[in-house]
Amino acid sequence: MKITFCFSLFILLSFASTAQNANDYNKAMAKTVMNTWKDSVTYGNGKPAKWSYDQGVILKGIEGLWKFTGNGDYFKYMQKSMDHFVDDEGNIRTYKFDNYTLDNILCGRILLTLYKVTGKKKYYKAASILREQLRQQPRIDEGGFWHKKIYPDQMWLDGLYMAEPFYAEWAATFHEDSDFNDIARQFIIMEQHARDPKTGLLYHGYDASKKEAWANKTTGLSANFWARAMGWYGMGLVDALPYFPKGHPKRKALIAVLNRFAAAVSKAQDPNSGLWWDVLNFPHRKGNYEEASASCMFVYALAKGVRLGYLPSSYLAVAKKGYAGIIKKFITNDDGQMNFKGTVSVSGLGGHPYRDGSFNYYINEKVVTNDPKGIGAFLLASDEMELLPTLFVGKGKTVTLDYYFNHETKKDITGKTVQWHYVWGENDNGGYSMFGNIFHKYGVATKTLKTASTLQNLKNTSIYIIVDPDNEKESAHPNYIMDKDISAIYTWVKSGGVLLLFSNDSANVEFTHFNQLASKFGIHFNFDCNNKETGRNFDMAQLQVNNNNTIFKNVKKVYIKEYSSLSLNLPAFPVLKQGNLNVAAVAKIGKGAVFAVGDPWFYNEYTDGRKIPPDFQNYQAAEGLVKWAIGQTK
Repeated sequence: MKITFCFSLFILLSFASTAQNANDYNKAMAKTVMNTWKDSVTYGNGKPAKWSYDQGVILKGIEGLWKFTGNGDYFKYMQKSMDHFVDDEGNIRTYKFDNYTLDNILCGRILLTLYKVTGKKKYYKAASILREQLRQQPRIDEGGFWHKKIYPDQMWLDGLYMAEPFYAEWAATFHEDSDFNDIARQFIIMEQHARDPKTGLLYHGYDASKKEAWANKTTGLSANFWARAMGWYGMGLVDALPYFPKGHPKRKALIAVLNRFAAAVSKAQDPNSGLWWDVLNFPHRKGNYEEASASCMFVYALAKGVRLGYLPSSYLAVAKKGYAGIIKKFITNDDGQMNFKGTVSVSGLGGHPYRDGSFNYYINEKVVTNDPKGIGAFLLASDEMELLPTLFVGKGKTVTLDYYFNHETKKDITGKTVQWHYVWGENDNGGYSMFGNIFHKYGVATKTLKTASTLQNLKNTSIYIIVDPDNEKESAHPNYIMDKDISAIYTWVKSGGVLLLFSNDSANVEFTHFNQLASKFGIHFNFDCNNKETGRNFDMAQLQVNNNNTIFKNVKKVYIKEYSSLSLNLPAFPVLKQGNLNVAAVAKIGKGAVFAVGDPWFYNEYTDGRKIPPDFQNYQAAEGLVKWAIGQTK
């Protein structure tokens, strides 16, 4: 047992080392992107920028970096890049609806992010145009999307990444649940036709008419397994699956598709370099080469598939080996800038001049440095590898956010009533999406509790968060914290649960019942309002953190305005003070622990880096609390 434990520890530490390097590479490559393409992705020889999937790949990589660092510069870059194309009415410059190309859908994912974060309707309107394109997109008889109007009856692996994750996110966001049947159909049709039964690899293209010169007259398939095409397909799967309802009947089938994909990709990995060849079925054949973008895509798909629980953890070793090979072969530093070599500029089928899908065609396409597709894929792979040092810290733990005592609702843009304000899935200023990202960064699963607290409801919860219980102003029929709730929560904490209590200022929280719960742990939220701020004078609401703080380690300065202070009795003790005021406190009860603060505090407005100046360390403080909470769990 000791030998097994030591080996497992060695593997985890090895992953951690690789991923720590990923963090450095990730930020350096993002710097290259933001210096090279200051406004938007442009092309060689001074060609103007156009609406393109190349930019979408890069911006998804930048988005991942933003979500797991809280650095608002990354979000601002995404927004600036899209604003280069999208006007105030939601029109998209250079986009042509009637081309019906799936390549044009990918940037819609960035538009959805921008809409969900900022609430600006222009992004919703622009994304709506792309959703309408999918409604009208030509299809083969079985229902699969044509890749482009100029390629009739053809499905390409590439198109599954270009369209399906956007389609799935739109369906989940705007309540179009029936669309998930169509989304699953796209992946399943493609695999049924394109998968080689011997190797498990997927052919690049399928022509349902079997008329194209590149298509096999019996199967309709192209002749070879192009690596990046398979990379697109795998990334499409792991990006679309998280939006599928857990009970959807096709979800299990798609996870099975991903597992077959992962097995085939792993077998095709070069055993020496850890990389993948441009034409997967002819490794080491003269003219073939190890290709950068596909290698990154496979690393991303495998690592993310493991992180989300779709793939066995054994695939992390494949991803780690692949990432090490990528760093060794394709990363260079020239004149103080990180660069990325080894990406084939483009490969396709048909068109003018005609591309026949032969081995000689693929290997003779130009290989370039700092191709947007390659850099974007590298950023995505690095986003996943960056999570490895912390991913196992909270493995098996669950944090539950109360949706019962705090249950504010509103109508969204579709007219549907939804819960909002301090909820996981909310990306705007008042949401907890960034806080949830930090829990995910440490391997903790997030869930919600929409009913009253009972020991049965809290049975599988490690950390329970109650934030800003409703008063009569916030809800016509508030759910107050009652004696039975208090009894259940107290017993749960005493047995080893970790409770986080986030209050609010005197005008915005139901104090009476909330304090009845808090008092069980020696804590009382005072009916006051401290650190008031006028305008955008952020320093008026600053709070200095002591060097020896046990929770907010390496944090010097945070932003917290209009908070209620705490009065404390044993067993509670302060962990954050401002002069004589207690800002945050901890109480140890039995095997469990309680943390309390007089503000919702870690909502997006304070943690996502878009509003408060970068010298405030609220994201780092939130990360400190997450690590502390995990450490207290039993």
